Amino acid sequence: MSLSVLVVDDDETIRETLTDFLTQRGHTARAAATATAGRRAAAEHSPDVVLLDLRLPDADGHRLLEALRADDPEVAVVVLTGHADVPTAVRLMQQGAADVLEKPVDLEAVAAAVTRAAELARLRREVAILRARDSGEAWSDRLPAAVASELDRLVTLAARNDDAPVLIAGETGTGKGFVARRIHELSARARLPFVEVNCATLSATFFESELFGHERGAFTDAKAAKRGLLEIAGRGTVFLDEIGELALDVQPRLLKVIEEGRFRRLGGTTELRSEARVVVATHQPLAELVAARRFRADLYYRLQVLTLTLPPLRARRAELTALAAALLPRGAHLGDPAMRALLRYDWPGNIRELKNTLWRAAILAEGREIEPAHLGLVGGNGPAAAADAAPDARGPDEAPPPLAEVERRAVAAALAHTAGNRRQAAALLGIARSTLQEKLRRHGLA
Repeated sequence: MSLSVLVVDDDETIRETLTDFLTQRGHTARAAATATAGRRAAAEHSPDVVLLDLRLPDADGHRLLEALRADDPEVAVVVLTGHADVPTAVRLMQQGAADVLEKPVDLEAVAAAVTRAAELARLRREVAILRARDSGEAWSDRLPAAVASELDRLVTLAARNDDAPVLIAGETGTGKGFVARRIHELSARARLPFVEVNCATLSATFFESELFGHERGAFTDAKAAKRGLLEIAGRGTVFLDEIGELALDVQPRLLKVIEEGRFRRLGGTTELRSEARVVVATHQPLAELVAARRFRADLYYRLQVLTLTLPPLRARRAELTALAAALLPRGAHLGDPAMRALLRYDWPGNIRELKNTLWRAAILAEGREIEPAHLGLVGGNGPAAAADAAPDARGPDEAPPPLAEVERRAVAAALAHTAGNRRQAAALLGIARSTLQEKLRRHGLA
């Protein structure tokens, strides 16, 4: 499996040797000569593994290790040191190092350490998944009681009959992920894991590895066996988003899990049992995909046992006022003219678009009442720049802030709202995490 590896070492020969070796092994390798450059490269490229020299010209390696782990708790750091005594190694492991190698390093030992570190990072992600359901407020706490109870009526039947698969259909942004989690929270499996995977973001092989797991040697660089999400979930819930994107050759294996509760790890011969409940979601009409021979009919009919179709936001205008109030950032106030503008808009991006629009408007309003100009809504085609939609709410002699300053404020506000969690902040802003990291560097917020 190809990994992204960052080498931070002030010795040019070591940097070149390690990056060349890792590149030959099929990995993407980058290098930095200082702690400052290393931290910046880690923020920009999100490596899977960092090979870190303990002695750098501009900082102590211990401090850089702590900074890297603070920036990205999932990154795996392998420390390279010429003084690998037991107390130092213990301290490094306590600080979160995945491994410690003594210089001069053996290249094969480096390759093995990189593989082990990547697996440690994967295990950390799995633990995060298992803890996610206890990490914050319940789904129902995020919405007003009236809206939550309306959705509860849609999901109560699905929650009670928790042996049957559930198909959640609806346009992008209608809240399919929220409903999937709500089904889990109301079911008898609520105290068990809720794990999810997006079928659109993984190739067939990686999807099989994530869902079913793999045995050692199942594919290149599969150096050790790995449990899949079905095993991690146990008797909990597995949520497969964008099921319409699932590769045809993988679909029979999923059907077997749903019908028989049996599967094999990728490259394995032993049949394993699964008692997990399967919930799937799609924004594509599966019947049309079946007709186009892009989705198996037998899997479609099996998933269709219990189908929940979420209406688009434009068909739920009675809920719009309550939803807007729930999604509005703390301290922001929506004026009546702005609310009327929200009600006139078609919301092609649905609830996700509403949330992002309100956040952007709150930033532009700078503590004042949100007005239509701050929303930047044009017809039914989506948000436009607030400056183009209408005059700003400032005084006639007060110039609007530069676009870069507006962007900086938006990024800072998103980070503050998510308590520094970059993945959540990127999702809130509607951008990729790598894009967020670039904006943090550009605006001096890293």
